[in-house]
Amino acid sequence: MLLQFTKMHGLGNDFVVIDAISQAVTITPERASKLADRRFGIGCDQVLIVEPPTVADVDFRYRIFNRDGSEVEQCGNGARCFAKFVRDRHLTGKSTIRVETANGIIELQAGTNNQVTVNMGAPVFEPRRIPFQAEKQATTYPLEVAGEQLEIVAVSMGNPHAVVRVDDVDSAPVATLGPAIERHSRFPERVNAGFMEIVNRSEIRLRVYERGAGETLACGTGACAAVVAGRIQDLLDSEVTVNVPGGRLQITWEKDRVVMMTGPATNVFHGRIRI
Repeated sequence: MLLQFTKMHGLGNDFVVIDAISQAVTITPERASKLADRRFGIGCDQVLIVEPPTVADVDFRYRIFNRDGSEVEQCGNGARCFAKFVRDRHLTGKSTIRVETANGIIELQAGTNNQVTVNMGAPVFEPRRIPFQAEKQATTYPLEVAGEQLEIVAVSMGNPHAVVRVDDVDSAPVATLGPAIERHSRFPERVNAGFMEIVNRSEIRLRVYERGAGETLACGTGACAAVVAGRIQDLLDSEVTVNVPGGRLQITWEKDRVVMMTGPATNVFHGRIRI
């Protein structure tokens, strides 16, 4: 069959978005991995599937597959692309869109100039819910990686994150420490590894090695996790500009409330591929 798709990106974190409402299609992990292959498929960091909801009072459901075919719970950049996609494809005319994800219900607000604000929910610090192996909850944790002792913040933003503070994000050993942190035995479901440089109390620089995808140009949940990590250490204010390799995100978090993320979503091209 010929599968219709749209290629999109959020600050360079790119997606193949598939409408599984208007066309009958089943995306398996194997099929998602083939679509994501940059040499033999379309090429993307993640494949995003738009489906009808399975619960009441929700507009859509979406599923997200990493490049390696693993399915993940949440993706901030994907959520923004999702909001633009369903409006551009006239699947909804709403500006506020409620979406069912593997981690629960999220709410998206489509704005002007392709900007989308996402209610990312409240961060989770309890180790067993991240999940992360620790005797008790703490602000930071020591983590031995490749013979090096790191200090991390472990938090879930719908998916697990380990945030490490670095002096210079450009020289941070993302390519070596990233995969080692991702597959560390204390994270039973693997983890996204964030490397954060604090510029000042309202601005950071960030690189993220995403589980199942490698380093990406932007990671929405990673940006949220980094701001949360800085806030609980009293290093950041409540409104923070996050500079990632692909551009900028605005993150707002008042403690004991939900995290809000605002950033762009961009169409690249529409196409069809035989599967």
